[in-house]
Amino acid sequence: MFNNKKGFIRVAAATVSALALVFTAACGSSQSNNSASADSSDLTQQTVTPGKLTIATGEPAYEPWVMNDKPESGEGYEAAVAYDVAEKLGFKKSDVVWVRSTFDSAIAPGAKDWDMNIQQFGITDARKKAVDFSSSYYNDSQAVIVKKDGKFANAKSLADLKDATIGVMVGTLAYDYVKKSIKEDIQTFNDDAALAQALDAGQIDALVTSTVECVYMVQSEQVKDATVLGRISGSEDKNGMGIVLPKDSKLTAATTKAVDELNADGTLKKLQDKWLAEYTTDLTELK
Repeated sequence: MFNNKKGFIRVAAATVSALALVFTAACGSSQSNNSASADSSDLTQQTVTPGKLTIATGEPAYEPWVMNDKPESGEGYEAAVAYDVAEKLGFKKSDVVWVRSTFDSAIAPGAKDWDMNIQQFGITDARKKAVDFSSSYYNDSQAVIVKKDGKFANAKSLADLKDATIGVMVGTLAYDYVKKSIKEDIQTFNDDAALAQALDAGQIDALVTSTVECVYMVQSEQVKDATVLGRISGSEDKNGMGIVLPKDSKLTAATTKAVDELNADGTLKKLQDKWLAEYTTDLTELK
């Protein structure tokens, strides 16, 4: 009888021990799940390099979007917007890492080595199939540059440009507007630098790009002895420019929310007045 009692005690103890282990494991599992949940809700840990926000821009990056090709300075409209968005996502300025990418590779399908990319990307349904976009941080238009001594210097309308050799940057809204409003035979270039060089060298008669960029190209003499012929009527981009993120990025919703808040509180308007005002003066409307 005594031995049986000892056996019962051993069984009971084992049962209690087993229950304790199950309870401990359950608690540990709960704590682990809670920890994982906390990590997944921390956007600063959902980036290419946890704790850092990697932002890409063009090579080079042009004024007034980025001043002196130094986005890390925060000088220039897009550089300033990027840092304000980063702050709203929980990143300090020292947490932001800048890298460079081409325009067309940024909006191509596939994995990215950056968290967001900002270099005047127009928001389109076609591009949304490959990448995510934030809401718009600026709505620009398209303009035309020609040489002052070129044969199209006195053009007054889009029809006057139908025989011109026109260049645009590949994959941009400029291509769509030129094809729709002027002609279908268009020369394409990989970036604005190559586009400006082509006009400067006489390889093309005119170039079309964003109005802000056109004014800067002429002012900075990227194209010597050039003039902004005018802004293409009806080319205001209703969808605007958005920050590009990898497809299904965990940062997309928060980035859109950040841009919307910057727009609502007047921050974007203040930054536009500071960095873009002199580039958006009245220009001739080309119809």
